This record gives sequence, C-alpha cells and structure tokens, in this order.
Amino acid sequence: MVSTGADNMYLAHVRQDGDEFIPHELGAHLRGVAHRAEQCATAFGGEDWARVAGLWHDLGKYSAEFQRRIKSLSGYDPDAHLEGPVGRVDHSTAGAQHAVRQFGVHGRILAYLIAGHHAGLPDWHASETAGAALAVRLDDKSHLARALSQTIPPDILSQTKPTSPLRGKAEGFALWVRMLFSCLVDADFLDTEEFMDEGKSAQRVGTPAIPELLSRFNTYMAAQFAQAPLTNVNRVRAEVLRQCREQARETPGMFSLTVPTGGGKTLSSLAFALEHAIHHGKQRVIYAIPYTSIIEQTANIFRAIVPDAVIEHHSNLDPDKETVKSRLAAENWDAPLIVTTNVQFFESLFAARTSRCRKLHNIVNSVVVLDEAQLLPPEFLQPILDVMNLLVRHYGVTFVLSTATQPALGTLQTFQRTIRGLANMREIMNDPDVLYRDLERVTVTMPRDFQQRQDWDDIAREVQQHPSVLVVVNSRADAGALHRRMPTDTIHLSALMCGEHRSQVIADIKQRLLAGDAVRVVSTQLVEAGVDVDFPVVYRALAGLDSIAQAAGRCNREGKLARGQVIVFVPPKPAPRGPLRRAADTTISLLIGEHDDPLTRDLFQRYFEHFYVRAPSLDTHDITALLTPEGPNDDPLKAQFRTAAQRFQLIDESGYRSVLVRYGDSSALIGRLHKEGPERWLMRKLQRYTVSLPHYQFQSLEKRGDIKEVYPGMYAQTAEALYHPALGVVVDETLPDPNDLIA
Repeated sequence: MVSTGADNMYLAHVRQDGDEFIPHELGAHLRGVAHRAEQCATAFGGEDWARVAGLWHDLGKYSAEFQRRIKSLSGYDPDAHLEGPVGRVDHSTAGAQHAVRQFGVHGRILAYLIAGHHAGLPDWHASETAGAALAVRLDDKSHLARALSQTIPPDILSQTKPTSPLRGKAEGFALWVRMLFSCLVDADFLDTEEFMDEGKSAQRVGTPAIPELLSRFNTYMAAQFAQAPLTNVNRVRAEVLRQCREQARETPGMFSLTVPTGGGKTLSSLAFALEHAIHHGKQRVIYAIPYTSIIEQTANIFRAIVPDAVIEHHSNLDPDKETVKSRLAAENWDAPLIVTTNVQFFESLFAARTSRCRKLHNIVNSVVVLDEAQLLPPEFLQPILDVMNLLVRHYGVTFVLSTATQPALGTLQTFQRTIRGLANMREIMNDPDVLYRDLERVTVTMPRDFQQRQDWDDIAREVQQHPSVLVVVNSRADAGALHRRMPTDTIHLSALMCGEHRSQVIADIKQRLLAGDAVRVVSTQLVEAGVDVDFPVVYRALAGLDSIAQAAGRCNREGKLARGQVIVFVPPKPAPRGPLRRAADTTISLLIGEHDDPLTRDLFQRYFEHFYVRAPSLDTHDITALLTPEGPNDDPLKAQFRTAAQRFQLIDESGYRSVLVRYGDSSALIGRLHKEGPERWLMRKLQRYTVSLPHYQFQSLEKRGDIKEVYPGMYAQTAEALYHPALGVVVDETLPDPNDLIA
C-alpha cells in the first residue's frame, strides 16, 4: 500500500484508490467548508458567521490523538498506533471552545454550530436528552489545548468577530442558529463527499430551472383545458387559475388561497408559486402536504408535468420511484420543486439532528405552499405560526395557505387565550364567496338531535340503500365496526392497512368510479384531505366542521349531478379524546339551532376561533420557552435545542409500536431484514409495509405469538390470519382501549 503526501501533513479524511491512500489535507477541508458555508448563508446575511464556523468546525482534528487515529484506522500509516492510543477522539469541542475564547459570549453562537456538527445541536443546560450539555463541554479546555499544541495555519486560526446581526432578535435566535447550522453541516457533507466520492458528487447537477418548469406547466395546462368538457366546474377552475397567475406578481409574504373543494387548488397554487418565484427571484417551490396518503397523488400530478424535477421527501416514499439524483437532492432540498409533508417541513425547522437540519438553508428565499393548512396541529400551533412569521420577515419566504376551510390564523385575543397570528395575510382570490356559490354541488343534512346516537346496524341499513356511497368515520375501530355490517363487496380503508395496501385500494376506487361502477367505501378520515374521489352520496360521522366540509368535497366533485347528498350522523361512540373530540364539540356548539348550511365561509372562521380557544394549549410542550428564555436572569444565547427537537413531534408515536406486515412482496423483504439487517434501501421499502398499533394491541399480539422480533427492536407478522387482504391488521376488538377508561 502506498500513501501520498508529506509525513507531517494534517489529515481530514483518507480515500483509498486501489493500492493508494489519498489524503484530504485538513486545511484544504476547513477552507473548502468555510467557502461553501459562506455561500449558503449569503441568502440571509449570515455569511461571516458561517465562514468562521467552517474554518473552526474541525480544529480538534489537529490534535495528535486524532491524527494517530485517522492514519492508523484508514491504513494511511499502519504504524501510527505505535506512537500512542488510537481510541475515539472528540474533534468537535475544540473549535467550540476556541470560539468562546476568541469572541466571549457571542462565541456561543459558533459553539452551538461547531460542537453539534456531527451529533446535532446540543442543549445549553443539562437535561434528560442524550449528549453532554454545551455548557459542560465548554468547561473542559483540554480539547482546545491539544489542538493548539499543533501548527495551525494563521489564516484558519485567527479570525475577526463576525458582525452581521442575528435575524429576529431574541425570538428569532433559535431559527437563526439552525439556519447557520444548516449551512455548516451541508457544506461539510458536500466538501467531504466531493473528496471521498467524486461520482456521487457529480450526480448533484442537472435539474431544470424554474422558468423551464413554468413553460412545461403552461403547455400541460393548455392541453388539459383544451380537452376538458365545458362544465361549470371547469369554468370555475379556469377562473381560479387565472386569478392565481394574476396575483403572483404581488409583493412576497403571507397569502391565503381559499377555494372550495374540487376548485383546482393543487394546480392553481403551483401556478401561483412558479409565477411568483420567477417574478421575485425565489429559488424553489416547496409543497407541504398533511398526509402521506395524498402526497403520492400530488407528486404524481406534478410528475406528469415535470417528470425529472419532482423531489419527494417523506417517510412513505416508494423507493422504486427514486433515482440517485432524487435521493441526493432530498438530502438537502437542492432542487426547484420539493413535495414533502407538514411533518418533514416543520419538524426540520425545530430539529437538532444534522440530517434534518441540513436542508434548512434551502428553505430561504422559497415559495412554500401549505396544502390543507387547517390541519396544522393545535398543540404546536403557536411555535409554528412564530416560525412562519420569522421565515417571511427575515428569510425571504412566501407562504401560500391553500384550503377550502381556511383556519383563523390571524392574531386573536380573548379572555382565555392570545394567539400571535400570521402577519399581513392576503387572499389570492378576488371574491371567494362567489366561488363557493358557483361550486355549490351538495346538500348537507345535519342531525336533528346532536345528542341522539345511532347504532351501527341502523347506519349500515341506511347506507346500503345507496349503490355508490362513501362513509367517513372517526376511528379505525369505527371503520371496522361498520364494515362488518356492510355487504361483502364494501371497500375498507384505514391506517390498519399498510401504505402500499392503501395506495392500491385508493387507485382501485378511482378506477372503478371512473368506469361508472357502483362502489361502497367505509373509510377513516384519511380519505378526506385531498384524495380525489367523487361519490354521489357521502355519509360523515359527526366531527369538526372542517372535516365535514372536506368529506363533502368527495361528493359530486365534478358537478355531474344537480346535487350530491352529504348526510352527517351521530355515531354510537363519540370521537376519540383530544383534538377530534374538541372539534366535534365545537361543531355542536356552533350549529345547535343556528345554521342550516354548515359550509359557509363565515362559519369556518368562527369555528376555528372557537376550536383554538378550546384547546388546552397552543404550545403544549413549551417549545417557545425552551428556545427563547425570558426573564431578567435568563440569557437568550442559552437555548435547549435538543430538548425542543425531541418534544416537537407533530405525530405522537409514543403510544404506538410499528409492525411489519405480510402484504405483496414484503415477506421476501422481511426475510432479508432478518438475515442481513437494516440497510437503508431495505428499510425504505419496508416502510410501505408498516402498520402502527397502540401499545396494548401490540403487546396482545406479541403475547399470542402473532408477531415476533425479526431484528432487535423490529417486529413482523407471523400469524398468517393477522393481516386480512381487505381489512389490514385484524385486531382484537374485545380488548379495552385504555383511553376509554379515562373519565
């Protein structure tokens, strides 16, 4: 084996090329990362901070201990271990300590970035999270002493204090640090990748620019309208598209797009986003969607227009749709059109991990469309609204809140609650009320008595009178209870079915409806938000007003009937505790004896105001307090990044366990997991064959032997009868749900 380079060279990385070991000189790496980070941060005025962070992030690698380790373990110098031990070396703390030593309290900003560039942003104070607190790490100066005992080039070690101000003062400190952190870690990844894997690095090019996307979009839409029948619905869709194009020249900021279901929001919002990006020099469009059940549908629509430009980033992505380029672009969102989930988008904005934060600097100067914005979870609403305001004010982001049921997200102050709302929201549509009148396609029948519950037998008998009907219920258990009472050809749709199963069933429903076949479907609410199906009759279990409106959007969607029928019924059991129960209660309080039509826009506004006031908290986990300490003795440069990230989980999976089910091709994949362990490509494929179950159901299945551990911490179905080809996981309905025992 041959090593190239001087014996006294400081190494950052070593690449093996055949029999040759090629060194990545440490100074070159630090300067390279500094340059890339500086470029990334220029978009929001943080370039001087990012450059210094890049120069100092790996100062600890100058230590003799690290150099022995890398030379020995890489094979660059097999005898390096003779000079001393080659155990693990902390190479992140030295640069953090140097920053505080040079710049005092302001050096803490750089310390967060540098100390966390591998393990993730740390907490300042000790907490229940993993990883040492930054305050503790800064106290032990031995890391810096070992680095400074070596010869470090002056152009790296000696830097003037950055002067660009943080964005958003105290309340914006945490986001500003995360943005700088994003610049550093992305620059570090890219510089390292360019040296270690030139072929992979070369794949990060070649996506179409936004003007090209708009040109293809215009061609596609012209063809669609040329062949579309001249119906009232299509006339309204054309008008919505026209107004979106026209308003795209408006000054960047906060926009609402309020269009009734079936009014063409998806494509019209994309038109606004692309036109707005071109007029105002925005670098990309990010489309965030609430449910993975509809993200595939939206991505497929976009892919039909620009097949080589759509980057999907979500947990349920079919790996067969990935290319090397798309997978690399998803790492840091370096692409003109991103389709993602609300979970991925907002959890990244509050994340601590490098992989989650890496993309953040590419949100700067973008257009973000929030589809079905009413589904933002109330328990996290205040920190979400705060970060949206910061992104608009300080990072050049334009938001479009697209929905038929626009939530009340402006500033609201009552005796019970104050909401710091979105600032200066502008509606894209000239007169949404006209659209609602033009697209009136259904008659909604509400219960005569909200306290009079119907049993499932009565509901089933009534529903069966309709040959083609959709029934939407509030829980998996309710879906199973009603489906058992329906004819055998009734389709079941719930999260007890794995993602691959659900996708196939939804595709089958659409195909049968398109062919004019009679279809009966019993579904949970996953069918509501954006799944493009069209039934003549829809039944909806009593729920929030927004859910009723979304269910109505699956009825007479194309306006082929004079009037579709939407029937709201009171199910045998109330909605599950939490937001669903509060939503139903809010609906009852607004509608009793007052409104014949529950789908009026003014009622939605009142509904959401009441709903948010009823919530126990709009910042249940104290995210704001963790990231912006207040009080005379607190310091805004002391933030609990890791604790906040762990608490900011939009989907609470703490009471659930995942099970790999046997459906389609999954048995072979589960076998490979058992034999070979969890490789990345394999876990991406298996994600589509996963079902989340409450702990009490999971434990029952494990006790019965219906599931078993196939790899540490990963369980798979063993009992063949556990997964039904129509119903998904068949759970024991006799087991009491612990939530039902709470008074």
